[in-house]
Amino acid sequence: MSFASVPRVLVVDDEVDLAQLIKHTLERGRDAVVDIVTSGDRAIEAVRADPPDLLILDLNLPVIDGTDVCRRIRAQPATAALPVIMLTARTAESDRVAGLDLGADDYLTKPFSPRELAARVRAVLRRRNGASTSGVAIYRGRHLTADFDAVQVAVGGHPVRLTRREFDLLRCLVENRHRVLSRDRLLERVWGYASSIETRAVDVHIGRLRAKLGAAGPQIETVVGLGYRFVE
Repeated sequence: MSFASVPRVLVVDDEVDLAQLIKHTLERGRDAVVDIVTSGDRAIEAVRADPPDLLILDLNLPVIDGTDVCRRIRAQPATAALPVIMLTARTAESDRVAGLDLGADDYLTKPFSPRELAARVRAVLRRRNGASTSGVAIYRGRHLTADFDAVQVAVGGHPVRLTRREFDLLRCLVENRHRVLSRDRLLERVWGYASSIETRAVDVHIGRLRAKLGAAGPQIETVVGLGYRFVE
């Protein structure tokens, strides 16, 4: 079987049997070719040496924990937009919110369904590999300029670094400006599946996106009881 055109996924988990199960699931379905490392320091080395298309990251890791791995990856321009799915035994809402705040694209708790993980991997990779070619290519407002084809965003002429999920969320809002989008609709359009994660994830990403957009942040309005709307 050739994997020449199949995305590369790096699984970071010190539970070797679990990592092998993920590898088997994704490679059997030809969703990805999978490499495995078992510690946080090796994950950082592997990502720096040859960034994968997607990182599946446990949080409870030896040497460097998963939250610090994610933080370091997000701090480097070359890997700031690398898609990350956190896969962890930490089930508390505070852990989930903290993971999303760090820039995780998705958060799945153990035990998990291998089929669900594969579906989430496909959804993240679809967004990474082009989303939609419809809609606006460039948006220019009073404060915000966004070139969606070039994946560049600036506020007041200064570049703003967004995660891939934040970028996709901004694009969805801009392309539907002046229309209210419910949290469920945003989950479907930006996350790639409907209501399979808490709508709290949308609120967390909206809050982080507003903060990064600074003067342009208020253009994302909350419509109480309904959702969010991007305005001129």
